[in-house]
Amino acid sequence: QVNLVESGGGSVQAGGSLRPSCAASGDTASIVCMFWFRQAPGKDREGVAKIYRATGRTQYDASVEGRFTISQETTNSTVYLEMNNLKPEDTAMYYCAAVRRGGYCGGTGWSFDAPYRGQGIQVTVSS
Repeated sequence: QVNLVESGGGSVQAGGSLRPSCAASGDTASIVCMFWFRQAPGKDREGVAKIYRATGRTQYDASVEGRFTISQETTNSTVYLEMNNLKPEDTAMYYCAAVRRGGYCGGTGWSFDAPYRGQGIQVTVSS
């Protein structure tokens, strides 16, 4: 079992920054990748950033490439999402998810059916 807890959401003006984090607990040694996805009211889920635990390899959605950076501290099983130059269209609930060994990280896509996810945090960007 893996538990995920996000923190660090909030409200900022356009151009501002936030750095939410996602702390994993439980059987963290079994995690192969972690990612952030978001969902705005009335819209589909959208993958944001992914990181592979063993290699540190990252993947980003084109809409955030160059503005967001995902990183990890494996010693405390925490993943961070550095969000810079935020735009009003980044407004959404952001969720952290994890895939364990034997699961599927989504390849070049996103594994939205990953069974482990946090409760979500709200990010609001005003113009």
